[in-house]
Amino acid sequence: MAQPPQPELRLDSDAGAVFVLESKGKWWHAGFHLTTAIVGPTILTLPYAFRGLGWILGFFCLTVMGCVTFYSYYLMSLVLDHCEKAGRRHIRFRELAADVLGSGWMFYFVIFIQTAINTGVGIGAILLAGECLQIMYSNLSPNGSLKLYEFIAMVTVVMIALSQIPTFHSLRHLNFASLVLSLGYTFLVVGACIHAGLSKNAPHKDYSLESSSSSRVFSAFTSISIIAAIFGNGILPEIQATLAPPATGKMFKGLLMCYSVILVTFYSASVSGYWAFGNKSNSNILKSLMPDDGPSLAPTIVIGLAVIFVLLQLLAIGLVYSQVAYEIMEKQSADVNQGMFSKRNLIPRLILRTLYVIFCGFMAAMLPFFGDINGVIGAIGFIPLDFVLPMLLYNMTYKPKTSSLIYWINLFIMVVFTGAGIMGAFSSIRKLVVDANKFKLFSSDVVD
Repeated sequence: MAQPPQPELRLDSDAGAVFVLESKGKWWHAGFHLTTAIVGPTILTLPYAFRGLGWILGFFCLTVMGCVTFYSYYLMSLVLDHCEKAGRRHIRFRELAADVLGSGWMFYFVIFIQTAINTGVGIGAILLAGECLQIMYSNLSPNGSLKLYEFIAMVTVVMIALSQIPTFHSLRHLNFASLVLSLGYTFLVVGACIHAGLSKNAPHKDYSLESSSSSRVFSAFTSISIIAAIFGNGILPEIQATLAPPATGKMFKGLLMCYSVILVTFYSASVSGYWAFGNKSNSNILKSLMPDDGPSLAPTIVIGLAVIFVLLQLLAIGLVYSQVAYEIMEKQSADVNQGMFSKRNLIPRLILRTLYVIFCGFMAAMLPFFGDINGVIGAIGFIPLDFVLPMLLYNMTYKPKTSSLIYWINLFIMVVFTGAGIMGAFSSIRKLVVDANKFKLFSSDVVD
């Protein structure tokens, strides 16, 4: 049986990993990284996700996915602790999966899924940041000539500069600022939605679902995939790798910090946005607050501040997810050219990271599907990595008795979310194909 490459922590043999994943962090640093990886401007998509679920099912799915992801991330941290105590400290998701499951193909499967997630998040972050700039520009200059792809190009240039930050651990202060920003724009958007819902220009509140039963089913699974993407964090082992050993117990504290922020932000954003706009909610609720065919539904200063906070946090999110993509690229390139990515040799790193960011920016400008991208990433990326694999890894590592409750809970979660992932992938890709008729290449409007 083919064996996956084993993790080596010597600088001369695995410079990419040591350079990107420095192990110096405290538990609160892990909390900052986790919060930035999960709590991002994608929460502004939650009212849009409720559009396909309604109030009751929307709350149910939001709560269940929150509980399941906290549970799965905790189980994964236990598996990582178990391996570390056994002398096999893993700093990459792909090597953890291959070690526990004993299969070489799993190593490359996780590489594929992680790369898809990281690239998708990178594209989505650049796209949403470009849209935020466009919102600010259109408010200041309604008849301006700049297009969406030009704002995306501006964001891409900034991301190229920031991409040269060398290590994940180096982002800890930036990610603390990201946590504060997420709370800031959430409160601003919630206040703006309440103001919009009570104003004289408030849109008609319609919470009905689609009339066709088949359309309701497809919309529901697309919404489930979007919520999965919002809760998703396909880089937990890499985040735990930033902690100074031993990491036992530190990730649990980091998760508690992260999910405290989630509790405040996710529910307030989804309730206020869906209450104000119902089934007319946009995939970016900021667009609902500033309709094209009427006056702004909230004070300009409030929306402007929210847009600025979102824009700043998007840069941090793009950096967090890109770090793992950089590590994958730099590790593979270092295997070809040993020592290429030492701390003294920065040119290859600069070139690879620049090319990666340019690719993400180009795809964001060419295919502006924000809501659809979220759904596809959730279905084919975050569901298998965050809702299925952690339970499988735990059962394979700790081998609970088949008569035990935890064994059947884990098995039930795996079966349910495997089915949800398959249906979500089908419905999300179907919606992507349907929406393809609504846009042209390098469009100046983001397609819902």
